[in-house]
Amino acid sequence: MSLLGLDVGTTGCKAVLFRHDGTVLGTAYEEYDYRKPQPGYAELDAPLVWARIKDLIRAVSAQAGDDPVSALAIASMGEAVVPVTRDRQILGPSILNFDERGVEYLPSLGEALNNERLYAINGNTLGNHYSLTKLMWIREHQPEIYAQVDYFLHWSGFVAFMLGAEAALDYSLANRTLLFDLERRDWSPKLIAIAGLDAARLPPTIPSGTPIGSVLPSLAAELGLPPGVTIVSGAHDQCANGVGCGVLQEGQAMYGMGTFICLMPAYSRRPSPGAMIERGLNTEHHAARGLFVSFIYNQGGSMVKWFRDTFAAAEKARALSSGRDLYADLIAEMPPGLGRLVVLPHFVVTGPPHFISDSCGLIAGLRLDTSRGEILKGILEGATFDLRQNLENLPGTGIQVRELRVVGGGSKSDAWVQLSADILDRPFVRTANPEAGSLGVAILAGSATGVFASLEQGCQAMLRQGRRFEPDPARGRAYSELYEKYCQLWPLLADYLRGLAGWASR
Repeated sequence: MSLLGLDVGTTGCKAVLFRHDGTVLGTAYEEYDYRKPQPGYAELDAPLVWARIKDLIRAVSAQAGDDPVSALAIASMGEAVVPVTRDRQILGPSILNFDERGVEYLPSLGEALNNERLYAINGNTLGNHYSLTKLMWIREHQPEIYAQVDYFLHWSGFVAFMLGAEAALDYSLANRTLLFDLERRDWSPKLIAIAGLDAARLPPTIPSGTPIGSVLPSLAAELGLPPGVTIVSGAHDQCANGVGCGVLQEGQAMYGMGTFICLMPAYSRRPSPGAMIERGLNTEHHAARGLFVSFIYNQGGSMVKWFRDTFAAAEKARALSSGRDLYADLIAEMPPGLGRLVVLPHFVVTGPPHFISDSCGLIAGLRLDTSRGEILKGILEGATFDLRQNLENLPGTGIQVRELRVVGGGSKSDAWVQLSADILDRPFVRTANPEAGSLGVAILAGSATGVFASLEQGCQAMLRQGRRFEPDPARGRAYSELYEKYCQLWPLLADYLRGLAGWASR
């Protein structure tokens, strides 16, 4: 028997089939584009994406051989929801978190509920990227859809529901609505009333790793699945990544190296709202019960992609045709030792603690003999320095990070992981399976259906740890000197860069 993990994202979905010992039996990937029907809009065609997801389940189930699927679970992006009826009819598109619709409700919501009160209940501060304002927009601007909706389902719960499960939503994804009470582990009547929404249109909330039904017989036959496959509640994709790299204890943290570089510490007691708001940190239920997590992040991976597309455009085309890993080649060009550049990673809006959106990126220290390898190294160092500032602020919250479990495409690079360990002065442990999200929900599915006695046992059985990277003390001391120069850059040039950004955007 095997376990199926699905990971549904903004532009694609991956399915991975695992034996109980973690061996990968098959993988499938389906890509799709989000729609922009008018400026500021961003949405997924939910019926189209559902059809693609069925295609990949069909493709991966055909690879099961003598190990038919016994259980499955789904990880997904955080805030987007799909409107559905009880008889599994899709009523409209899924509005994505970076869609501008709903921003008009923020002032009135802010008057009714300040950030301190909201954080005490939900563990987040007000913003238009959560589900709340999108639901308010649908209620006002698409009343015919809102009237027909039985459930607004996040993508993990939506896919499970369409496969045959009961309508339900795990705690980690429920938190992304701004309507969830962390302590009560249920929807907040107070927050729902302030938003003027109907609680009956929100599904029941449950812990990650809870059996919620089985695949419909007709759909199982269509998808090539055996009868009776158990569907288990999944998780927010970052939380699933955490399970998939073994972050199950306080003091451990996931370090995801993808489009976003995301440091996700796990802890058992909620810090005070004031300390977390000051540091721009959220609080969310982990997929592992009894733990909370926070997200510290920037778009370092997007900056690396920009570097590739800008400085190696011709090589990119050749690499795509040959299947060569261009990122590995470019990282190999980085000079040894400390970089000579200081890069301010404000190429896009920043992450915690300040979420700066009115600045612009800066590469300082360029010379005529500066190589592109030095520029890439400066980008990696600058993005990691940004996370170090956040890490140094954590002691005031009581959150500790002793060890980082690294996953994602960037984790394949020894040089990048070692640079991160040296700057952050923490050991990094790389997992052998880079598909941490799919693995994480497969482990949840196995532990929920008796394949494993616990989540911990599931991780021991399915997870393979790779190389451990210890921070080098000498390089760490040298990086501390460069870090001081990095920390000086934004205070010195904040007004200038804000003015430059405003001028350039005219």
